[in-house]
Amino acid sequence: MMMTSKLLEYLDTLFPDPKCELLYATDYQLLMAVVLSAQSTDKRVNSVTPVIFSKYPSLEDLANASVEDLEDIIRPVGSFRKKARFIKEIARRLVDEFNGVVPVDREVLESFPGVGRKTVNVFLAEFYHYPAIAVDTHVERVSKRLKLAYLNDSVLDVECKLMKKIPRESWAKFHLQMVLFGRYYCKAVKPLCKDCPLKEYCREKKKNLD
Repeated sequence: MMMTSKLLEYLDTLFPDPKCELLYATDYQLLMAVVLSAQSTDKRVNSVTPVIFSKYPSLEDLANASVEDLEDIIRPVGSFRKKARFIKEIARRLVDEFNGVVPVDREVLESFPGVGRKTVNVFLAEFYHYPAIAVDTHVERVSKRLKLAYLNDSVLDVECKLMKKIPRESWAKFHLQMVLFGRYYCKAVKPLCKDCPLKEYCREKKKNLD
């Protein structure tokens, strides 16, 4: 408990008002941006989404877009052929089945192409402030380094353990803070360990301080 309290206190110091770094204006734009962010970076996604949503300003436009054109636009994010089909199909389903509104139902959302548990957690927490902890690569790495989870835990294991350790009302904020902490401080390569007040709890402190 002491470690968790220190972590929450430190994250509040670093990121008192954390913001999602993906650019979006509507519910469907956020959902699509999160889908595009899989195995990519927010920076790359933010370089293509304004182009997509400017060229195809409505869901109907996106549903009728050429897959080849979408591929060309989103090429920088990787897996662009697959993701282009995802974006077009999500737009079609939203138009045909949901009157253009992204459903809040988790089971329905996970039936959309390219949308899994992590994507749903990000979307619900960000757009609706729903209590959820999305475990992306940053959250997983930091959690395992700080012994909040075992090294061989699955992503779902990590999520469940964090949900038990972190107050429910803090889940959405905590997710954003952990993403930013992993992105800018507890980085995959060359983490900033020297002045980190959490290093006494870290599995990798010796390796990164030597």
